[in-house]
Amino acid sequence: MTLKEQIFAAGVIGAGGAGFPTHVKLVDGAQLLIVNAAECEPLLASDRYVMRNFAAEIVEGLVAIADAYGIPRVVIGTKHKYAREIAALKAEIAAQSAHIEIFELESFYPAGDEQVLIYEITGETVPPGGIPIALGIVVINVTTALNIARARHGHPVTRRYVTVNGEVGNPIILDAPVGAYVEELIAAAGGPTISDYTIIRGGPMMGRQSPKEQAGNLSYGKADGGLLLVSSQNPVVTLASKPEDHIIAQARSVCIQCSLCTDMCPRYLIGHKMRPNRVMRSVGTTTHPTDLCDALLCCECGICEVFACPMGLSPRRMNVIVKSGLRAAGVKVDDTMVYTDQTTPREYRRISQSRLIERIGLGAYSNHLEESRVFEPDRVRIPTRHGVGRPSTPIVAVGESVTVGQIIAQVEMSDVGCLVHASIAGTVSEVTPDYISIERIGS
Repeated sequence: MTLKEQIFAAGVIGAGGAGFPTHVKLVDGAQLLIVNAAECEPLLASDRYVMRNFAAEIVEGLVAIADAYGIPRVVIGTKHKYAREIAALKAEIAAQSAHIEIFELESFYPAGDEQVLIYEITGETVPPGGIPIALGIVVINVTTALNIARARHGHPVTRRYVTVNGEVGNPIILDAPVGAYVEELIAAAGGPTISDYTIIRGGPMMGRQSPKEQAGNLSYGKADGGLLLVSSQNPVVTLASKPEDHIIAQARSVCIQCSLCTDMCPRYLIGHKMRPNRVMRSVGTTTHPTDLCDALLCCECGICEVFACPMGLSPRRMNVIVKSGLRAAGVKVDDTMVYTDQTTPREYRRISQSRLIERIGLGAYSNHLEESRVFEPDRVRIPTRHGVGRPSTPIVAVGESVTVGQIIAQVEMSDVGCLVHASIAGTVSEVTPDYISIERIGS
């Protein structure tokens, strides 16, 4: 089998959050492979754990990719402060005589944004609306590299490391099967420490929020690396819960056009014509309707609303609302949009991650988890869709016995999607187009 076939057979997708199928992302012609090892979101620690403990496999996977696709340069982008992780990677790079560079970043948010990372390493800007391969670059997450190494040995993606942090009794990194239930992951981390909390799957800035009542219905996929419990009064929750009509009304009546949301926007700072203040103004006055198209370039990092805006408004939510409307109308990014010229050095506008953590009220939680534990639940509910792409089609039936690693839902290799494998051995208890439930025999 080719490496591409091995990656597809193992169901490897981007492990950093978006979940783009890796066999589709890796293409011939790339001149640079960048490995995102920046652990972008506050409070997450899974990628750091992987770097410390599986550096040999990470390097093996990267060498295999470079050889299979003829990529002449490989760079791991990680934060300078991750000294132990960098030391582990350097030792393995030397041991395997691998031609891999390590680029050390300052600790700012969002250092792990794909396009920001490319700019930091190369000084080049991905064209608005474009993708990295336009510059001859492919970017993968460091845990994806680990999964590729394991795919070469016939091991499919059936587990992932999940950081369980925030308002839990014992913050920890869990080695959990894909499809583990949120309520059981919370229990394995000591249970909630407060009664009024919100669940965030992913990081606090860009993760998906759910009320605590849904904990028994939510399960984890291949791209989900974090599970946070935060107070429902935390600003990241209250801002996200504002009604849409309230956000629009505030944009029209309260925005003072200070432009701080634009001045601190990471995409604006790498040269994109992304100006949240103009979107806010256009919604309020409709005198500059073309400026609404700026919203299509928003990466939804959240800096504009949780850090920049002095009025407590929601430029990110406004961008999302406008972007949704533009896409529904068939409006696309204009690839002729020129880059803006930056006169103020961007390093003075970048947001320190430690300052961000304090600003959003998460300073009391640990940002340096070390401990990991294997978690073996008696049941899982495995999604048929993991991140970007089409869902897989179930090929098992209720009552059927399955083994770990058995394919239970499939797509064609030409599809933008991934194969799905059983993550525990047991009996299929439910099959829907959205998920497949498995229970251990005798549980």
